[in-house]
Amino acid sequence: MTSPTDPTPDGVPDPSAPDALPEDPALAAAVLEIEAHVAQDGWDQPARLYALVDTATLVAQEPALAAAMAIDGPGDDGSFTPIEQDGLPPGQVLEDALTTIAWPDSVAGCAAVIERLVLPPDVDDEIPDDPTAAELFAREHPERQEVRMVAGVTRAGASYCALRLRAHDDEQSVVNGTELVPGLLDLLHATLHDHLHDLAHDTQPHPDENH
Repeated sequence: MTSPTDPTPDGVPDPSAPDALPEDPALAAAVLEIEAHVAQDGWDQPARLYALVDTATLVAQEPALAAAMAIDGPGDDGSFTPIEQDGLPPGQVLEDALTTIAWPDSVAGCAAVIERLVLPPDVDDEIPDDPTAAELFAREHPERQEVRMVAGVTRAGASYCALRLRAHDDEQSVVNGTELVPGLLDLLHATLHDHLHDLAHDTQPHPDENH
């Protein structure tokens, strides 16, 4: 159920697999913070999108916003503060929305949260070509896994992901790595670097009261 542009991971993640070391520890910390925050609300949630801003810059340039988010200091050197964006319009898929987004320079990175059904790679040839039939096939397959994926990237090119299986819904079983969801990471990187987004609307970071 994967392809070069498919945002789903390369097969069902193994909770016992060793975690890949992050290229950017600050990004990894932000991704894990988002994952833990979202997990508090349980499953069957809509997709979420976050701007990642440098914490020290946020405190210096937007003290009122920092105070509203209960940030009373610059935090660790180079740390990021996730700012949740407005929800997607009804019926819009996050992957489609990302192709229309260009972040302002004040945003150092971005992160997305999506839930997906994932099938083992050995059933790829059985999946119908029709999207509706493929979704039904996935929902009815006995080996399906429900996965929540949190993927984050920075303008410097770093990436990090955190995946949680519904069947292993505990903090100790969250799978971490740098390239676990390549399709989604590519889409996120494009919002920061793709010049085609010059024709798309700029997204301004709006604070989320809960984060």
